[in-house]
Amino acid sequence: MSTKLPSRLVRLFAGLALFGVSVALMVRADLGLASWDVLHQGLADRTGLPMGLLVNGVALLVLLLWIPLRQRPGVGTVANVALVGLALDATLALLPPVAPLVGRIGLLVAGVLLNGLATALYLGARLGPGPRDGLMTGLAAHGLPLGPARTAIEVTVLAVGWLLGGAVGPGTLLYAIGIGPIVAWFVPRLTAPAPVPTGVTSPCPA
Repeated sequence: MSTKLPSRLVRLFAGLALFGVSVALMVRADLGLASWDVLHQGLADRTGLPMGLLVNGVALLVLLLWIPLRQRPGVGTVANVALVGLALDATLALLPPVAPLVGRIGLLVAGVLLNGLATALYLGARLGPGPRDGLMTGLAAHGLPLGPARTAIEVTVLAVGWLLGGAVGPGTLLYAIGIGPIVAWFVPRLTAPAPVPTGVTSPCPA
């Protein structure tokens, strides 16, 4: 795969747009959301603001927490703040609610699979992590164990979102169990090779 910047930008923007679409599919499934999206939906229910707008707003607030952690955002980080919510709101505007349970289950499964694909695409672009991922790595860099820190944040966000009225259900569990293996399968297949530093010649394949 090409290591040129345009190719990586296409990978990045496609991943972020598809991520927003995947969240919209899970919203329309109405069977439970990922922890952060439970929070976003709960905030949307309480404020009346579009969910996508709140996705971007929360991402911006999380990005501000990078400052004391001395984390540096990349192009992908800034694009994440701007694009995911837009794609989410656009998809929700085009995709009406679905009534039959079999259709909702189909949307949920498609949403989780697409979310894993989208995550692998934007991570594979190597242009900077999302705000929430950067928060985790920043905390880890300052001595907090990554696993417990991530679990604590995810559980807290989920609990607050549920109290605000966000959808918690079997989809929440499916996402928690399934997203890791899905991303792990896609990442090695969709990650752009590391850029070769200027002045360094790439070794020829054997």
